[in-house]
Amino acid sequence: MKPEHDYQRIIMGIDPGTNVMGYGLLGINGKKPETIMLGVIQLNKFESHYKRLGRIFERVTGLIDQYLPDELAIEAPFFGKNVQSMLKLGRAQGVAMAAAIARDIPIAEYAPLTIKQSVTGNGQASKEQVANMLRRLLNISEDRIPKLLDATDALAVALTHFYETGKPQIARGPSSWKEFLARNPDRIAPRRK
Repeated sequence: MKPEHDYQRIIMGIDPGTNVMGYGLLGINGKKPETIMLGVIQLNKFESHYKRLGRIFERVTGLIDQYLPDELAIEAPFFGKNVQSMLKLGRAQGVAMAAAIARDIPIAEYAPLTIKQSVTGNGQASKEQVANMLRRLLNISEDRIPKLLDATDALAVALTHFYETGKPQIARGPSSWKEFLARNPDRIAPRRK
């Protein structure tokens, strides 16, 4: 099922989690991003970690099949003190990535600091600050923002990817005079005799 709008591209953002996983979809037309959908996948009701991973794969695959994103942007796990929590989070991220890989969708990862910096201008912004900035930037009504801010975090990942992929590529200049002269032989003045 194709979304009702015809977008040039659709970016799906994922905020991985083993209790709650956020997702958000942005439709892009030209330089204008628009919110298609945002929400969370509740995983608390599953006792088994493996059942949670199965549910993540199932739901992410379902969202991909429903909204047909062109790209997936996902928050990279941050290094916390609890190794077990980090391992579980990494598995959740990997399963979401596997769903995208199974549908041949390119994946980009962004660090939490990069996402917060990109959306709010402050790498230490709170979840609430990120949600408020998204509301303003994407003109989202307050009633569309879910109570669990994992959804807005996921949308922030998608918006970060939009910003990052829209940056102009800067050509690398020569690293030395020798390289400059090799690239520009016509700029060498003839030697005088």
